[in-house]
Amino acid sequence: MDAAIDKLDLATRVNEAIKVGMMHAVWADLTPHKVAVYDPDGRERTFGELNANANRIVRLLREAGLKAGDSVALLCSNRSEFCEVLSGVMRTGMRVTPVNWHLTADEIAYIVQDCEAKALFADARIAAAGPAAGQCPALSVKVAIGGEIEGFLPYEATLARYEGADIPDPQRGYTMLYTSGTTGRPKGVFKPDAPDPEFNPAYDRDHDLHMCTGPAYHAAPLLGDVRRPLTNGVPLVFIDKWDSEGVLRTIQERRVTHSHFVAIMFQRLLALPPDVRARYDVSSLKVITHGAAPCPPETKRAMIEWFGPVLNEYYAGSEGGAGFRLDSHEWLKKPGSVGKRPSPEAAKILDEEGNECPPGVAGTIYMKLPERGAFQYYNDPEKTQKGRRGDYFTLGDIGYLDEDDYLFLTGRNAETIISGGVNIYPQEIDNELIKHPAVEDSCTIGIPNDEWGEEVRAVIQLKAGVQPTEALKQEILDFARRALARYKVPRDIDWADELPRSQAGKIQRNKVREPYWKGRARQI
Repeated sequence: MDAAIDKLDLATRVNEAIKVGMMHAVWADLTPHKVAVYDPDGRERTFGELNANANRIVRLLREAGLKAGDSVALLCSNRSEFCEVLSGVMRTGMRVTPVNWHLTADEIAYIVQDCEAKALFADARIAAAGPAAGQCPALSVKVAIGGEIEGFLPYEATLARYEGADIPDPQRGYTMLYTSGTTGRPKGVFKPDAPDPEFNPAYDRDHDLHMCTGPAYHAAPLLGDVRRPLTNGVPLVFIDKWDSEGVLRTIQERRVTHSHFVAIMFQRLLALPPDVRARYDVSSLKVITHGAAPCPPETKRAMIEWFGPVLNEYYAGSEGGAGFRLDSHEWLKKPGSVGKRPSPEAAKILDEEGNECPPGVAGTIYMKLPERGAFQYYNDPEKTQKGRRGDYFTLGDIGYLDEDDYLFLTGRNAETIISGGVNIYPQEIDNELIKHPAVEDSCTIGIPNDEWGEEVRAVIQLKAGVQPTEALKQEILDFARRALARYKVPRDIDWADELPRSQAGKIQRNKVREPYWKGRARQI
């Protein structure tokens, strides 16, 4: 960054631009030729190009009759056009809903219709895009990115018709993300007043680079690896599909400084042969943020030993959070924790009667609603209220606070196993089973038991090259008995070639549990 830019009051200028969604225009003016996005296929988008296309998108949407308050759906893989559509909608007063492109056509159509989208931008690589759009008659404009979709306008040729200069009348827009829908249909998390990422003076804008390893439609990568860096004039490099060695190669070649990971990514990196891991220089890393799914303590300790004390954990959801965070140094003192409660009022652990649990006793985690940006589930006041107690809300997670106010997760309400009237939290069991040297991944579930209601069953994915045997099963069960109370130890183990995880890295227990409950009253 040259001397003239250094003299500008960047913080004031950027934060003022954020109020009307024009933060990328600041960097297009100051550093127009600086790369903003490195695409997986080798393409690059500068801040000048990104901003110009964002303005063209505004003009396209307005010409199609959309106005402030309307909705735009974005069904797009990790590529620069995702950022351009996001940037455009964020300066129109409209809301943008990034859609999980791993869903089926029917599931995509449900979200597009539920968010009341009038426009859809879709990646041509996503086969379900066309069939999904065919179920959405309310769409007044459909644009295909990176190829042809029948009935859609071509992205580049269409935008070329419009002027790229900054629009004169910007208005702040916002995102509306959808929950993963593990216990029913996904719901839009509606919070138009939530604060946007602000100017961060800690960035080294000459050298910092974010790597987006997860899908940009998900809350954490969207905020941490897309919106936050681009708001601050820091470029990002997109990873399109997880490749453990490819991620290490990108870190070394691009000198990546920041990224967001989930626990399963750590496990896959650690599964690489030692000589492959040693081949790559990861010393450029400054901050690796992680959350979304619990991380086994052994996995995290191994990552800190490898990457250094750059791991920063958080606990939150699309709906928001109470500010539970901790860095590597804190975690080493409190292994297994996901962060410290910032204040006694920020969160509470409540039992089924609504009483606050003492330290060490697990209950439902409730977090205080923020004064600004409190969420609602879109068009679903009943579900909104169901998860609240006064000024507090829950994501459905179970956990406990220790005597020093550090939070430990033990499971989810919807996943709780109730055996003989006793609550058993499967995540606690998985955290132990994953420590066995033969276990690659574990999913503990409750299966039908005529006497007890449910019994504990572990479904295990073994490491590559390890064969499932009765002797190994007994060895793993004996291993569990040394760490778990007797009633928590699985009654049996089943084997799986691969366990289903969401793109956020969360184990999908409902999918693992489903065949066991087929034809019976199903636990959700």
